[in-house]
Amino acid sequence: MSASIDEGGLVEEADILICGAGIVGLTMARALLAKGADRIVILEKEREVGRHASGRNSGVLHAGVYYPADSLKAKLCLRGNRLMKEYCKEKRLPLRETGKVIVAKHEEEVQTLQKLYRTALTNGARVELIDERQLAVYEPYASTCRQALRSHNTAVVDPQAILNSLVDDLLKTGKVKILTDTSFTCLQGTRVAKTSSGTVRFGTFINAAGAHSDTIAHCLGLATEFRLLPFKGTYKKLKPEKAFMVKANIYPVPDLRNPFLGVHFTRGIHDDVYIGPTAIPALGRENYGLFENLNCESIRILLDDGLMFLSNEKFRNLAMTEPKKYFARAFFEDAKSLVKDLKPEDLDHCEKVGIRPQLVNWAKKELVMDFMVLKDQESLHILNAISPAFTSSMAFADYVVDTYLCGGDVSALGGTHGLTPAIP
Repeated sequence: MSASIDEGGLVEEADILICGAGIVGLTMARALLAKGADRIVILEKEREVGRHASGRNSGVLHAGVYYPADSLKAKLCLRGNRLMKEYCKEKRLPLRETGKVIVAKHEEEVQTLQKLYRTALTNGARVELIDERQLAVYEPYASTCRQALRSHNTAVVDPQAILNSLVDDLLKTGKVKILTDTSFTCLQGTRVAKTSSGTVRFGTFINAAGAHSDTIAHCLGLATEFRLLPFKGTYKKLKPEKAFMVKANIYPVPDLRNPFLGVHFTRGIHDDVYIGPTAIPALGRENYGLFENLNCESIRILLDDGLMFLSNEKFRNLAMTEPKKYFARAFFEDAKSLVKDLKPEDLDHCEKVGIRPQLVNWAKKELVMDFMVLKDQESLHILNAISPAFTSSMAFADYVVDTYLCGGDVSALGGTHGLTPAIP
């Protein structure tokens, strides 16, 4: 997967240099190849793909239920869902088209449920409102107040299998190189990137670095009013003998004022039933354990969290409720409202932990709710690629190429020899 590297020298020349080999970086390369792109180099700071958000997500393909109709999430989620399912079928990758139910805890949430139903219909999703009797057919142990929302398009996949398959596809073309164990450091002159392994000349630079995308954008003088704040998603599992209590996916009605969906139950592709994730403010971009991967930036993140706590009510509510879920009792109380007869001893420890890099408009102290794409003369930056980014990724990549990269005419991208820049 790695190219041979002449340390400190010119290691590669690329028409397109992509930073990050997560789901967004890989599908961007795939979309560019489909438009006729030639020399693509992808930088990946880890030794293999899938070490962070793309490989740590729940594996759920979302179905356009939650997102305002004018948002990129709404416009791309359902198409991305369909494209990802088609890809899994074509490549014979694990796919379980299970659907999901969203349940209400009380009467006020029933009203939100009905709002979700109208939003989903507007977005083209296949959904229905069902009563408790109908809910029992899909999920016998699910608990709701009067009504539930059934999403038919929701599915479950194996994220790591998809990432590995995309890597194989890209490398087989002979037009893509993936430089693993290689971090982007900075730009070193016009269209020259300095990396931890040497330099790369490029025609167009695409920042798809996930949790580090704001840092790279800032390095290039863009998005300075935006910062990423990390949120930790922890999970538990149902004990194997209790896995029968969940047939597919059971979700709560979310608080639509923030971008998190709440602790939910997911039967994974290998039949483990996961409960989570939380949305606990974290102190590092890769702070998976309690004190893992903390550094000097952790102090800045802590101060940023404090400022957000004081100035933003939605963040304050999260910060006051989510950290409690580090404790087993609080986590259980959240989970038991969704599933009847659940007992504390039914829950097992789970090593699965993810980090959600949430973009914040720092000038306004507001969480950014949609995907964001920024560009300048020679670079394009993908920010806030959070849920449903995995689901949307193939549709999102097509959208970015068609909208921002010369209308999808990659012959106009230009290479490393003074041709037309990619982004006018």
